[in-house]
Amino acid sequence: MDSSVTLRAAATPALPALVLRPWCARDIPSLIEACRDPVLRHWTSHRVDDEADGARWLESQQRGWATGERFAFAVLEEGPDGEEGPLAGNTVLKGVAPGDPAAEVGYWTAAHARGKGVASRALEVLTEWAFGTFGPDGLERLDLLHQVDNPASCRVASKSGYSFDRVLPATPPAYPRDGHLHVRRAGDRGRPNA
Repeated sequence: MDSSVTLRAAATPALPALVLRPWCARDIPSLIEACRDPVLRHWTSHRVDDEADGARWLESQQRGWATGERFAFAVLEEGPDGEEGPLAGNTVLKGVAPGDPAAEVGYWTAAHARGKGVASRALEVLTEWAFGTFGPDGLERLDLLHQVDNPASCRVASKSGYSFDRVLPATPPAYPRDGHLHVRRAGDRGRPNA
C-alpha cells in the first residue's frame, strides 16, 4: 500500500481542517508528549515514554503500511495557510485482508484536542477511505471496539454512524473489562456534521 496517502476533514465554522497522513519521524516528539497524558494512558495499551519508544512505535506503524495489515494516520490540525499544525490524535484501520468482509478501526485524541470533534471527524474520513479503498476487495463492515466504561468513545462511535451491536465479555489479561462493539457497514452514512 502506498504510504503517501493524505486525507482531509474539512474545516467547520468553529474548527480547523484536519490532515490525516501516515506517521513520520518528525511526529515522535509530539507523540511522546501526547502519550504522557494519564487519560490516554488509561485507555491505550501502548507506552511511548522517550525517543527510543517513539522510534519503535513509528517502525511498527510503518511496517503496518508496508505489509498492508495496519494503516495508522497521524491526525493534525491544519493551520490557516494549509501548513500542518499540532498533533491532535491518531486513527487506524487494522485487520484488512483481501476477501475478508470485516476490519477494525481505532483512534485516540491528544488531551488538548478533546471535545472538539477531532475523533469523530477523523474517523469519518478514515471510514470513507477504508470502504472506498478496500470495498472492491470485499470489505463490507468496520468494527469499532472500546471498553464499556469509556462513554467518550461511545459518543464518537455514535457520531460517526457506528451502531451499537453488543457487549463483549472481558477476556483478561488482554481485555480486562467488558467492551462495546459498534459496527458500520458499507453504504451506511455517518451523521452530518459529526
